[in-house]
Amino acid sequence: MRLHDLRPRPGAKHRRKRLGQGESSGHGKTSGRGGKGQTARSGSSIRIGFEGGQMPLIRRIPKRGFNNTRHGTRYLPVNLEALNRFDDGARVDEAALRSAGLANGRGDGIKILGGGELTRKLTVSAHAFSASARSKIEAKGGACEMVARKKAQPAPKPESKPAESQNA
Repeated sequence: MRLHDLRPRPGAKHRRKRLGQGESSGHGKTSGRGGKGQTARSGSSIRIGFEGGQMPLIRRIPKRGFNNTRHGTRYLPVNLEALNRFDDGARVDEAALRSAGLANGRGDGIKILGGGELTRKLTVSAHAFSASARSKIEAKGGACEMVARKKAQPAPKPESKPAESQNA
């Protein structure tokens, strides 16, 4: 095989669709856009869910429940069996979990879950513990320390000076 023998694989190259080149081309007159109307015009893109001014389905159906994503507490979960990589008697905190790659990303704190078995005595400090995780850690002679969750502090308001009377 030589360089001049190389060919693109069958089906890898497509012929360009030449629009508006007469009726017999198959893509003439309306150029594959159907009849007249909004979608035949240039720049036509109708947003998802738009039903031509009719009340859309998403608004016709009643709302149920609530969504707590903005105000809820989202913990980064860490299972107990993952803590076995730390040495016996070690102190495990958020910094240790992040450096070990066990707690990645952003969250409102770390929650230790009771998945798997713990084989070491550890002192674990986290923002939350499941009941099974707490009992398994304490059964091995370890300790659970709760860390207070940091709350966002509002920005301090600038001190305002008392208004001076203009009548004086």
